[in-house]
Amino acid sequence: MSLRARRAKQSRDYGSNQYYVYILSNNAGNVLYTGVTNDLIRRVYEHRGKFVDGFTSRYNVIRLVYYEATDDVEGAITREKQIKAGPRRKKIELINALNPRWDDLYDGLA
Repeated sequence: MSLRARRAKQSRDYGSNQYYVYILSNNAGNVLYTGVTNDLIRRVYEHRGKFVDGFTSRYNVIRLVYYEATDDVEGAITREKQIKAGPRRKKIELINALNPRWDDLYDGLA
């Protein structure tokens, strides 16, 4: 499915005022990145395509392993900061609770 079709589906499914806190990993599962966005499909696509230089492109962090959705932008930013400030163990617990096999959830968004 094209990026445009995925974005249209996301808009239909989740509405236009959704915000997402997400965790990406590399293929080995030893690097984690936490972020926040209002367009999860676009943002993961950007990470996967390495369109922006930085941590995720440097460490090949391309697999969406966890995400939460909310309609509260301030709540999403607060949650992102909470996850980032926590220990790695807590991030792993979050991922394991939702996605114990660490599947790439990006494909399921289509």
